[in-house]
Amino acid sequence: MPREISFFSLLIPSLLPVLIGSALLFIALDLGFSRLGMYRHVWHPALFRASLFTVIFALAGLWLRP
Repeated sequence: MPREISFFSLLIPSLLPVLIGSALLFIALDLGFSRLGMYRHVWHPALFRASLFTVIFALAGLWLRP
């Protein structure tokens, strides 16, 4: 895995695109879960949201690893 990605001669960390993609996926899932009323069935909605983002980001980071 490369440590940096060259983007218009600007070096960015390789996990930054993964973070942005994970955030977009999390926002889409969060909106879906909110509209379905799923947060009424969890004990602590804020903790569930934080752990959901952590799981998405960790899985995406592991998928990036060779």
